[in-house]
Amino acid sequence: MRTHERVLASIEADLAGGRWALGERLPAERALADELGVSRSSVREAIRVLEAMGIVRTAVGSGPDAGATVVDRPAAGLGAAVRLHVASGTLAVRDVVETRVLLETWAVREAAGRSVPSPAADATDATGVAGGAEVTEARAEALAEARALLDRMDSPDLSAGAFRELDASFHLVLVRLAGNVLVEAVMTGLRGAIESYVAAGSAGLASWERTAERLRVEHRAVLDAVAAGDGALAERLVAEHIEGFYRETGL
Repeated sequence: MRTHERVLASIEADLAGGRWALGERLPAERALADELGVSRSSVREAIRVLEAMGIVRTAVGSGPDAGATVVDRPAAGLGAAVRLHVASGTLAVRDVVETRVLLETWAVREAAGRSVPSPAADATDATGVAGGAEVTEARAEALAEARALLDRMDSPDLSAGAFRELDASFHLVLVRLAGNVLVEAVMTGLRGAIESYVAAGSAGLASWERTAERLRVEHRAVLDAVAAGDGALAERLVAEHIEGFYRETGL
């Protein structure tokens, strides 16, 4: 094991043991080096790795914010790693698509299951949930955010690039509705790779406008199914949505 890997192992053990919590600063490089009996350069290399992984944030200087602070950015390292592996050809686009289908079908099914119809009401509430579904404030906000994104995607002046960015944000909101932080982090990490293959596929379409119109309709159908608590329908629709674009583009 290389020296900086020993430093990483030690820091990992301390994090797991609760020595440092989110928002707390790690000891200074010199202190860590003395404590572990290694060089400051080895500590510095380990900190760089942790920063790339989204475990710490570093700041230079001597003030209260200087040094390495423990943060919660699990998607940072995942996103960078996935993008690089897709770019190098070690991860096929098909693998990214299959992983996306696996995660998003679970997510929309779980999100729909969190919507419990109320027997006392048949009206649609302010979030657009039919049947008076009982929703938490966070869920209502996420549903409203998803609908707002779809409304913005309806703009006739929207460029293909802006559409794809809103599209990616919409799918992340759907995943967030499932309430699983790790699944959300993985999907956030995959975002760059997903946007890359979607952009590449869009460039070869005979008519982006026709495809965009179809995607708009599919997005709203998925969201309506989630909001109505129909997990089976939401799962089927999001799978057809993702796989359909993949097939259409010939990727």
